Amino acid sequence: MNRSFAFLAAVFAPCAAAAAPFAYVSNEGSASVSVIDVATGTITATIKTGDKPRGIAVSSDGSRIFVSEQAGNALAAYDAKSGRELARTAIGKSPEAVYLSADGRWLAVAVEEEDQVAIVDARTLQVVRKLATKGRNPEHAVWSPDGKRLFVSGENTDAVDIIDTTSGEVVNQVKVGERPRGIGFLPDGSRAYAAAENADRVGVIDVARGESVASVAAAARANGIAVHPDGKHVFVSSGGKGFVQVLETAGNTIVAEVEACKRPWNMAVTPDGATLYVACGRSDAVAVIDARAFKKLGEIAVGKLPWGVAIR
Repeated sequence: MNRSFAFLAAVFAPCAAAAAPFAYVSNEGSASVSVIDVATGTITATIKTGDKPRGIAVSSDGSRIFVSEQAGNALAAYDAKSGRELARTAIGKSPEAVYLSADGRWLAVAVEEEDQVAIVDARTLQVVRKLATKGRNPEHAVWSPDGKRLFVSGENTDAVDIIDTTSGEVVNQVKVGERPRGIGFLPDGSRAYAAAENADRVGVIDVARGESVASVAAAARANGIAVHPDGKHVFVSSGGKGFVQVLETAGNTIVAEVEACKRPWNMAVTPDGATLYVACGRSDAVAVIDARAFKKLGEIAVGKLPWGVAIR
């Protein structure tokens, strides 16, 4: 089931004794979530979901995973150990990415065809509020680290909406380039990075001011964003080139490129900052990248058309 594992096992074996997190991969084409033990690089379970799972998040205690299921217009919660469905709620037409707030209480779900963000109680899975966006076809709605803002990328626009989570209003739009997709924050919350797929750029936003401070040229079809826990580097997936670029935040410059796979998509970094997992939409695999040395370690075969990765 797995590829390049003779090498991967040797790399990850020294970490196996310590408690290691799991990576959860939503497979849009096979209606499943692949569960990867990051200590060994092996698939430990496959959870069956509703059709076309896309967005994925993990509860703060790691006991539940939350999956947006586009075909059913639903958000579902699954037991992370048994894979049993725990709850399901109607969320709106064509839900996309799912993000958990830093305090673990709330989920933000981008509802693409309704131009809304649904706010969901992570304990009860009840929709408590729906926030209208100005940008059309929202894909990612990402909480700022302090929970005071949601940054929302609308595919059919050239800007990121900034929503005040108290008032529920869009307080600003920041232009980043045509077709914004993935968004990530520095750990201190000072800046946000947004990939603009059709512009081949990454917009850098000053969070306090709600203003663009830089625009970085990226490779073709810049898409996913993942921020290293130390805040020194941002990873940008290039769907058109098949690799991941490394942006150094000190100077907002691209300092490395790592070959990944066919159509790298959304990504996540392990909490210790050691490893980057990249969903490879056309490879039916996850690329595993050394997030410090910026080298590819191998691939792990998952389901069809992997879309999202979450690690908790």
